[in-house]
Amino acid sequence: MKVTVVGSGYVGLVTGTCFADMGNDVWCVDIDEKKIENLKKGVIPIYEPGLEEMVKRNHEEGRLKFTVSLKEGLDESLFVYIAVGTPPGEDGSADLQHVLAVAGEIGRSMERYVIVVNKSTVPVGTADRVRSVIAGELEKRGRGELEFDVVSNPEFLKEGNAIEDFLRADRVIIGTDNVRTAELVKELYDPFQRKGEKILIMDIRSAELTKYAANAMLATRISFMNEVAALCEACGADIEKVREGIGSDSRIGRSFLYAGIGYGGSCFPKDVKAIIQTQKEYGFSPKILPAVEEINRGQRDRFIEKVVKEMGEDLTGKIFAVWGLAFKPQTDDMREAPSIDIIRGLKKRGARFQAFDPVAMNVAKAELGTDGIEYVSAYYDALKGADALLLLTEWHQFRRPDFDKMKSLMKGHVVFDGRNQYDPQKMRERGFLYYCIGRS
Repeated sequence: MKVTVVGSGYVGLVTGTCFADMGNDVWCVDIDEKKIENLKKGVIPIYEPGLEEMVKRNHEEGRLKFTVSLKEGLDESLFVYIAVGTPPGEDGSADLQHVLAVAGEIGRSMERYVIVVNKSTVPVGTADRVRSVIAGELEKRGRGELEFDVVSNPEFLKEGNAIEDFLRADRVIIGTDNVRTAELVKELYDPFQRKGEKILIMDIRSAELTKYAANAMLATRISFMNEVAALCEACGADIEKVREGIGSDSRIGRSFLYAGIGYGGSCFPKDVKAIIQTQKEYGFSPKILPAVEEINRGQRDRFIEKVVKEMGEDLTGKIFAVWGLAFKPQTDDMREAPSIDIIRGLKKRGARFQAFDPVAMNVAKAELGTDGIEYVSAYYDALKGADALLLLTEWHQFRRPDFDKMKSLMKGHVVFDGRNQYDPQKMRERGFLYYCIGRS
């Protein structure tokens, strides 16, 4: 099949590349000429394990093409995927200007029937707006007789595991009111779902809401566990034991029950804000999700309070090693990363930092700058002469470090673990003063 994907960022590039890897002819379109030229050379704008090799292979074999011309792909394709950004506006609602701009360009360029697929995360009612924009542009051209369909096909890709999530998805949601269109989109996904049991077909508005509801639920689980972790600290319980106890209940499960310094990234913060705004637009007074946001923001402040309580309010002259800057492992994404608020909060008190992240260093420099922060090339180098260690992202290489080497390099033997990577009793036995989340 022939597919055009508009937007060559995280979602668009993964989507287009995975479709090409299954034998489809794919055009990836982006208005950023430099990005397109780099993609043609095999230079990938994001870090995602396995993506670079897959892009290069499919481009070299001719199935994956990159262009700044929407019309070039549109003239060939049955499916046109919209996979552009929907950043939050000032009120938290999704900014649809890029989605609607693509819709307008489709209406100005299409010459035959196409299926327009919304892959961007968008609020309820966006498909109607996209349809209206395309129809309006066709009328202006005197081509109102041209038919098209609009489908909602939300993405559920986890950064760091996006290719696996696409190739072996938990579910594929196809939102459409047209039975024929549903079958065509289903056929496109059949190679990924050989038995077809994970393809869910529903009305458009339900599909649009499902993505926001899913991310809001996952964010709620994280904030719930962080609130329970605070209670654990107050009463002497252990959040890890509590997690095992409730996670063993088949009605609850174990996923996203980890206490820590809160969620971040490109999806959860944005999508929680957007669904809150949607609730307000439909006349509701949201209660649960504003509390989820408040707990998440407060978790970073609680972590800073732990540091200040041990190290003092005035941190002038104190050096903190930082392990991990990205909002989660296996990505260089710094959007809404807890490390940003924590480092800035401690920096205001005079702290200095020696920071390491396996892949997010350049992005972190752009976000945090270099004033008071030294970015080191190896994670043990961050410990040299440090008064304390802040573990902020749970990269695998931090899970089994050489603790004796850590002690020999550090000036102080204090560890603030925002991801509960180590056993508190063993850390004490090794001679560390160890602070974590929700564990006595």
